[in-house]
Amino acid sequence: MKAKLGMSPIAWWNDDLVELSDDVSLEECLRQSRSAGFTGMEKGRRFPDDPSVMLPILKAADVTLCGGWFSGTLVDEDLAANKDRIAPMIELFKAVDAPCIVYGEVGRSVQGKREIPLAQKPKLSDDEMKAYARKVTQFGEWCSEQGMPLSYHHHMAAVVETEAELDAFMANSGAGIPLLLDAGHLAFAGGDVLRAIDNHHARINHVHVKDVRLDVINKLNRTRQSFLDAVALGAFTVPGDGSLDFGTIVQKFADYGYEGWFVVEAEQDPKPNPPLRMAQVGHAELMRVMTAAGYTVETQGFPKG
Repeated sequence: MKAKLGMSPIAWWNDDLVELSDDVSLEECLRQSRSAGFTGMEKGRRFPDDPSVMLPILKAADVTLCGGWFSGTLVDEDLAANKDRIAPMIELFKAVDAPCIVYGEVGRSVQGKREIPLAQKPKLSDDEMKAYARKVTQFGEWCSEQGMPLSYHHHMAAVVETEAELDAFMANSGAGIPLLLDAGHLAFAGGDVLRAIDNHHARINHVHVKDVRLDVINKLNRTRQSFLDAVALGAFTVPGDGSLDFGTIVQKFADYGYEGWFVVEAEQDPKPNPPLRMAQVGHAELMRVMTAAGYTVETQGFPKG
């Protein structure tokens, strides 16, 4: 089985908490992640939107674009508005041969609002969830028809956060909307990562290997503290530095024959957690557990030729 290892630039630049950002260029971010062994990077705010500009940067760094976040609003807005907003991103991702676009629902979400505590996260009724899941499926089918698949990201403080919400979303959506399984977000929400893989492996097309510090999460006052408070306190980290057993998690993916990207997405304060050092820790741990699970990790970055 083959796998690829990527990173998210959120370890270097945090869009929601600017104070948790390292003042480095895109080129330096790519250089650091590549030197740690990662061959892919998801899109961040310092990436150009013009493929003729982006491609030479990726090629020089020997890194491929392995995904990127789209802020979806389908829980409140119509398909047409979201199609209009994502269309340029689809064309960009096709031009640089990215594997998928990560769909993150921001409608009603409090994930970017530091003043709103975790306990006030939005919840959908059964009927709302059914309608929402069908709508996202339609959107995923349309994006795939345009040549770029989506990957649905369940997320803390959003309408699909808990394992029960993920199960309901998956039960009412279709194959047209694949799933991004994020171990850290599911663990933070109190879910069982291994059970979620068992239940939904057939639709998983992208994986975020985010680790968590459960000692930080367990001390949170969710009636007063927000998702961004948790991030600032250090709720997330890279594999090998947190509480999750990625040996067991990666083995579970291997048992189902998953092949594709495993992306480290670990937003935290770069001062006590220098991104390069954390990238090295995460890569070393992933190589250890992936080798044990029987994966061959691809070492080539930007496609040759």
